[in-house]
Amino acid sequence: MVMALPDSITHVVIDEVQKVPKLLDVVHLLMGETKKIFVMTGSSARKLKRGGANLLAGRAFVYHFFPLSFLELGKAFDLNFVLEWGSLPEIFHLDNEKERAQFLQAYANTYLKEEVWDEHFVRELDPFRKFLEVAAQSNGKIVNYSNIARDVGIEDKTVASFFSLLEDTLIGFFLESFHHSFRKRLSERPKFYFFDPGVVRALSRRLSIPLLEKTPGFGDAFEHFIILEILRLASYFEPEYRFSYIRTPSDVEVDLVVERPGLPILFIEIKSTDEIERADLSGFTRLSREFGDCEAICLSRDRFLKKIDHVTSYFWQDGIKMIFQKHLNDSV
Repeated sequence: MVMALPDSITHVVIDEVQKVPKLLDVVHLLMGETKKIFVMTGSSARKLKRGGANLLAGRAFVYHFFPLSFLELGKAFDLNFVLEWGSLPEIFHLDNEKERAQFLQAYANTYLKEEVWDEHFVRELDPFRKFLEVAAQSNGKIVNYSNIARDVGIEDKTVASFFSLLEDTLIGFFLESFHHSFRKRLSERPKFYFFDPGVVRALSRRLSIPLLEKTPGFGDAFEHFIILEILRLASYFEPEYRFSYIRTPSDVEVDLVVERPGLPILFIEIKSTDEIERADLSGFTRLSREFGDCEAICLSRDRFLKKIDHVTSYFWQDGIKMIFQKHLNDSV
């Protein structure tokens, strides 16, 4: 079919390529025999790897695509909406909360059925279903395999394999603890974040609970959202950036540490408040000063640019644009 295509057709798109891994052998052959450009999409690297698929090493570029960023949404972006419902493209075509809740619940169930059960990634669906709910409730927290295993009724090693599965199917990612010749003894365990705030709320059965400002739930959702935005844009613009977090034994934390080749390490504090004060940054200011050569910023809903000691506080949109400023034109 491809060999018969006219020269005017330059691209061939294959969706869900992981469902038929042997197609990659054919694509590999055609890449050598034609000038066509092949675009292949898939939601699971695990089946390709385990099936010994031809991953086209050296012949293909790999990109990760995510739910919509605030930059892509432009004027259609609404912070409270995205914190509650996420930013999967389909969610913006639904008319009311009932439809949005049904979509997210169906999305979670479809993922369970098609990506996990149908591909035989787990032997029993019920423990994995319960694990997903517990993991979603722990989103953005330091992972404690033993506690999750106890809550779900499975072994620690099974919990670890389930988290690995979520990574391989692009449902979430680990944020590792920062490693450096830092004087303080830091937490070594990673945090885990799901890929979309709306999916987290669906998996944790919280869609019916409104997110109210100045509550812990709102603060957690805002932090999750900011981290997702930065990691998404880094994947598109700065793939060499590395991300981690810091927490000391006294629970002083740096929400996001960005290692940027050729630039100082960037420490980011995330606050959901709309009015940043000196007291909000006391621990962060002290920790980042002790570190030494780094840039320290705060991202919040406070629209005023502020300088508190060596920390610059940005309205979150302005701060994210600052991080990626060389890639964004004036129209963004």
